Amino acid sequence: MPAGSNKKRERQYEHIKAGLKERGRSEDVAEEIAARTVNKERARAGEAKESSRSSTHDISSSRRGGLRSHSGSKGRTKAQLYNEAKQKNIKGRSTMNKAELAKAVGR
Repeated sequence: MPAGSNKKRERQYEHIKAGLKERGRSEDVAEEIAARTVNKERARAGEAKESSRSSTHDISSSRRGGLRSHSGSKGRTKAQLYNEAKQKNIKGRSTMNKAELAKAVGR
């Protein structure tokens, strides 16, 4: 966890890290992505001492993820489609491409 963070950011870090690990990311990669995401959110909120211009002026990571999921021309990610196929016990999902997964889950 970055120095100077508060309880909210610690919870956010752990939540992001746990979610990434559930999706199959390694411990090291999950920790790095979680730390970067929390640092970016801290910069956007003015909690960090130093921040880059891009950290404070671009779209937030939570909003960007929300925009990509379930909307737009490309819709859900392949990983999201795969997880839904896994929940529905669709056979052959591991060899399917994104379009095939989308057709198999029925949306």
